[in-house]
Amino acid sequence: MRVGRGELHEVAHRVLVRAGAREEAAEGVARSLVLSNLLGHDSHGVRRLPQYLRQIQAGQIDPRAEPRTEFVRVGAVTVHGHHAFGQLAAAHATKELQTLARKQGSGVATIRDCNHIGRLGEYVATLAGHDLVGIAFGNADPTVAPHGGAARRLGTNPLAWAVPRQEGKPPVVMDWATSGVAEGKLAVARDRGESVPEGFVLDGEGRATTNPADFYEGGVLLPFGGHKGYGLSVLIEIVGGLVSGTGIGSMPGYQGGFGTVLLAFDIAAFLPPQQFREQTEEFCAALHRTRRAEGHTEVLVPGEPEERVRQERERDGIPLTDAVWQELHALLRE
Repeated sequence: MRVGRGELHEVAHRVLVRAGAREEAAEGVARSLVLSNLLGHDSHGVRRLPQYLRQIQAGQIDPRAEPRTEFVRVGAVTVHGHHAFGQLAAAHATKELQTLARKQGSGVATIRDCNHIGRLGEYVATLAGHDLVGIAFGNADPTVAPHGGAARRLGTNPLAWAVPRQEGKPPVVMDWATSGVAEGKLAVARDRGESVPEGFVLDGEGRATTNPADFYEGGVLLPFGGHKGYGLSVLIEIVGGLVSGTGIGSMPGYQGGFGTVLLAFDIAAFLPPQQFREQTEEFCAALHRTRRAEGHTEVLVPGEPEERVRQERERDGIPLTDAVWQELHALLRE
């Protein structure tokens, strides 16, 4: 089934308000979740609401809490999430980072006591929209095996970058998990009865599998690119976990949540932003003109596939499984 953006936002907003969220908080979280659906990242969309409500009931999310800022030194800021919705803490940190980068030329923000923030690409794209280069990463609950291992030691530990293009064009955005597949996308495949390619999952016995359900029965995710994705994940686990105060997911002292770090620098500190945009656009055009490999009809730039999906879903509605739509309405009844 397909649901209009406005209707889906209204349902998500109502669920969050009835769960105890402030109106402003419910608006921000609903907008973020629906935006993920709109861009085709259903793993980070409204299907997360049941998870958030369980976390509210368990005391992990405080639906009335508000993030607060602590300036630690020039160019550095810590945002205390106070166990609010992670989207609120990340949006707050992004706004503070805009000010820092404009004033100092660059800035770093970490978030303490931070819950799941949704799609990292949302925040770096916001920074790119202000002529900043945005970078974000963080560690999460252990679900991924180290290269050569078969036990959960790392989070999916995503990394996102974004840079601006010319006016009217979406920024160049790359947002990916350091696991071969994000856990949320694996859940979507399981719910749809789909298999996944080899190299993404090991079952509980450490054997390769293409059945996403095997992960939820004691299996593990694998890093992308073998030792390369593994090495990147290790660094994100250490920096994201320790600098944010969240801790390393598979070690004693881990606080749970999402160990978030965001960085930004002002393009204007190095060259005129318009020059940067023009040269970036020329490069994107050159990529589009690349001779096609066999089996391919076009070359796209990161961020463009999501923009195509957004246009299609704005026009035709956001596809949801019957199970997800019914679950949202069941949450309203409860």
